[in-house]
Amino acid sequence: YLDFAEFEETVKVFTQECKIKGKPLPKPADVSSRDSKSLPVQKDLLTAFENGEQKVFFQLWEKHISSSVQDNEPVAQKLEFYLHIHFATYLLKNSEGKPDKTDLEERISHFKAYLETKGAALSQSMEFLPFYALPFVPNPMVHPSFKELFQDSWTVDLRTRLEEFLSLNLKARQTPRLLTLFKENGQCNKEMLQNLHQQLVESEHRTMTYLKRFNKVRSDYHNLIGVTAELVDSLEATVSGKMITPEYLQSVCVRLFSNQMRQSIAHSIDFMRPGTASTMLRASIAPAKVQDVPLLPSLDYEKLKKDLITGNDRLKAFLLQALRWRLTTSYPGEQRDTVLQAYISNDLLDCHSDCQRSVLKLLHSKSEVVRQYTARLINAFASLAEGRVYLSQNPTLLQMLEERLKAEDKDSLTWENVLGALQKFSLRRALQSAMIRDGLIFWLVDVLTDTDCLSDYTLEYSVALLMNLCLRSAGKKMCARIANHVLKVLSDLLGHENHEIQPYVNGALYSILAIPSVREEARAMGMEEILRCFIKEGNAEMIRQIEFIIKQLNSEEPLNDSIVSDDEEEEEGEEEDRDIMEADLDKDEVLKPHLGELAGEKLLTTEYLGIMTHTPKTKKKLFPGVHQSIDEPLQRPVTPGYHRTVF
Repeated sequence: YLDFAEFEETVKVFTQECKIKGKPLPKPADVSSRDSKSLPVQKDLLTAFENGEQKVFFQLWEKHISSSVQDNEPVAQKLEFYLHIHFATYLLKNSEGKPDKTDLEERISHFKAYLETKGAALSQSMEFLPFYALPFVPNPMVHPSFKELFQDSWTVDLRTRLEEFLSLNLKARQTPRLLTLFKENGQCNKEMLQNLHQQLVESEHRTMTYLKRFNKVRSDYHNLIGVTAELVDSLEATVSGKMITPEYLQSVCVRLFSNQMRQSIAHSIDFMRPGTASTMLRASIAPAKVQDVPLLPSLDYEKLKKDLITGNDRLKAFLLQALRWRLTTSYPGEQRDTVLQAYISNDLLDCHSDCQRSVLKLLHSKSEVVRQYTARLINAFASLAEGRVYLSQNPTLLQMLEERLKAEDKDSLTWENVLGALQKFSLRRALQSAMIRDGLIFWLVDVLTDTDCLSDYTLEYSVALLMNLCLRSAGKKMCARIANHVLKVLSDLLGHENHEIQPYVNGALYSILAIPSVREEARAMGMEEILRCFIKEGNAEMIRQIEFIIKQLNSEEPLNDSIVSDDEEEEEGEEEDRDIMEADLDKDEVLKPHLGELAGEKLLTTEYLGIMTHTPKTKKKLFPGVHQSIDEPLQRPVTPGYHRTVF
């Protein structure tokens, strides 16, 4: 080992002392002679690389690079993938004139075979996923995804990486046993840590899944209670001689089936045929006992707002947390409606105030925890239709959120909740228009270029926000200005491992392809071939949506400004009635009370108890939503939490 590490003086002293003490020394390996044996192999591999001799190269590769290195070393696997790309595209880069068709087809066929066998292991990596479409693109030299492959700098860089890899691995046999033992032990520990980390990630994912299921079951339960109460009232009315109309029964069934099957089924029930509705009801619901849900105690909002503005950062964070928990943990229906109406009527977030020191200014606090908990509370407000109406009345809030979105770290919960709030804002027409004018589409497309640093929540809400903005004519035209970039990002997202984003990617693609210039750009980059690649692996619903997109892509209809006006004259109040409280709003709480410290509802009812600050108000009937075939890509604004619950 000392000889290998070039401790020359130490070796001399060690050798001399061993001779004095009579200790036998193993004969040192002739490292230089063995190194010289590796040089011809390295030279042959590099020559084959430069001359595009694919068969020669991989024969030498298989013979001299050990199978354990090829199968277990990520560096070797990635390098081999890029080497296959190099040889597959070699003729396109180096032929004078048109390359030999037979030779080119043979190379492409060899690359396909590699992707289906040894290269399949990297199909889950976003770094390599776009290259799985390479064999199907007619002219990859002009395709934006593959343009880099045909630059001289790419080939030079790959050759350098290959040379470094060969220098290290062809000398690996001379590595001393002592060093090998050390590395093997380190690798074992590394693998153990990776396995433990993977188990932790899977456990956290299961926890979030169970939380979502719990929230869905709780929401269904309270929906069922509300419908049951209505049916009892209707039954009492029939005793008085009042008739129940088929339309009323249909509206009840739509509400009952909304979370269990497509609403189209509820619409298709023949209510004039005796027993039809009751059969459907018995099949889908179980009896539930109606229970009175008490209202939460009133609060002193003046004192609350004063402490939110003048208190210390820890108190501010605890108050923001407690106020959010009031919303997220209250029962849907009268209890939650009363909490929200109390917040709004007492102007908790100062949305009706233009004073310099408002609660919303906490978004700019120096404390990261205060900023995070302010963003969480705003996101909770935005989860409710009435909350969005309230927040939209502050003319500066949207700009404040956009500023925070660009200032916060992308892996922070503050950023995640600001993004969630903006996505829910995009359900409202006026806020959509403002976000489009502010250039948020350009920013979103840049963020989605690299999704590795995004959590599942931020990825879903980023793509859904982009889709909602693309549904507007102004949004489509913004996308047309960067058509190549948008199409590249959306085509990459089509193959993302998070399948929850697929409906939003499909919706965005379908929407922007209404613009003729975007269709022309998509055809030039071989979009149809890319889409057909994903048809092979998608489920039936996604396949039908992609077929609609291909039909839109091949359409020759000109841009009709009167159709693409988005009905600008539509009333702002006609927002779809979408209330959904995701479990993510309360995840990963960083604020924990010390022993004896008040938090949550106990803090509110101990220090901020008020008198009659509830102001019961009839909940405004909002637009119930337009029925759309599930075969088509989304064509109305949605938010991921609601879309998952219904579909």
